[in-house]
Amino acid sequence: MQATDKPRHHSLDVDGLEIFYREAGAADKPCVLLLHGFPSSSHTFRHVLSPLAEVSRVIAPDLPGFGFSAAPGVDEYEYTFANLADTVEAFLEQIGVDEFFVYLHDFGAPVGYHLATRRPERILGLIVQNGNAHEDGLGSQWDGARAFWADPSEANRARLPEWLNFEGTREQYLGGLPERVRVLHPPEPWHLDWARMSRPGNVEAQFQLFRDYAGHVARFGELADYHRTRQPPCLLLWGRHDPFFDLSEIMGYARALDRLEMHVYDAGHLLLETHAPECAEAMRSFITDVTVERAMADGVTSRPC
Repeated sequence: MQATDKPRHHSLDVDGLEIFYREAGAADKPCVLLLHGFPSSSHTFRHVLSPLAEVSRVIAPDLPGFGFSAAPGVDEYEYTFANLADTVEAFLEQIGVDEFFVYLHDFGAPVGYHLATRRPERILGLIVQNGNAHEDGLGSQWDGARAFWADPSEANRARLPEWLNFEGTREQYLGGLPERVRVLHPPEPWHLDWARMSRPGNVEAQFQLFRDYAGHVARFGELADYHRTRQPPCLLLWGRHDPFFDLSEIMGYARALDRLEMHVYDAGHLLLETHAPECAEAMRSFITDVTVERAMADGVTSRPC
């Protein structure tokens, strides 16, 4: 392992917000931007940073309100996915990233899709890991959320399941899993997540993001157009026991994308906690193959290391 392949940890002031991020790999390699979901942080990528650094520059920020990034209250920062994307754009500009592969997971998916649809030419490829962009993935488990989004009354909010607590945080990792997979999950991640999420005012910030997910769902038609017209190369990694996004979601991607590689694992929503080596190898191959294809299309014949 080269020295640049080892993860490095930084904090950066981005428009007055402290953004924590993990980085690995050399700056002259193609960049992969790893966007985490709820309730996690860049910590979820800890096992794939060094393997990916062999073929790419890896950037994994903690989004505002998550991990070790700043968590301003809702009166100081509007927690919408468009605003999170604004912060990520400013962050990428500061660290000198223009083109990149983007990893889309859970709440990271709407952030990444804002980046992709704003400037499609920046996106080298999509890596989708249990990230929803179609109606296919939103089964009956979303009925309560849909009712609340349509009518955000206190009565409809009261009907929502309790998930913004320690038990709900743990359920993100273990929900829907058979025992053979549950025992593979270490408990440290959900303890870390809850410790960071329970900072003063942060639970309401997370609920504000949940409310804004309705806006992401409303963009599904726009995202379908993006897939169909731009045809970004796509690697899809999926934990088949995900209790939040149905397995049929993967067919939404399959209908639209020509350059699509799919891997389905005996895992849950937080796939990298149990299948990091397999996913790292799939991502390494995908990044390398797409980079070679682009180089050949540009008339460059040398293969990246």
